[in-house]
Amino acid sequence: MVAPRVLIVDDEPNILLPLEFLMRREGYEVRSARDGEEGWQAVQQWRPDLVLLDVMMPQRDGFEVCGLIRSDPALASVRVVMLTAKGRDSDVARGLALGADAYLTKPFATADLVQRVRELLETPR
Repeated sequence: MVAPRVLIVDDEPNILLPLEFLMRREGYEVRSARDGEEGWQAVQQWRPDLVLLDVMMPQRDGFEVCGLIRSDPALASVRVVMLTAKGRDSDVARGLALGADAYLTKPFATADLVQRVRELLETPR
């Protein structure tokens, strides 16, 4: 069985590195990007099954990247989990309206993240 592909897009190394470790430990194939533009390029080239996407980043923010993913029919099966410190109701509503499958605010419990990722990857789109 091929391991699901998880792309992590976050400009904070203190978040990116632990998430990489956590997702690899769960058995996923992992790549990372350090800003929104690099993340968008990686989505197009690598075609991950799921993207863990920060909102506040240089180049393109996570909202823009999520919108780009959802506007491309070839990427319709890609799951998007927004991970951000922007936890106001309006931010959550915007992320979900753009097509995010889940929206988790930082700080988050790693167990909750792992469970959410597993659920999304096990549910057909």
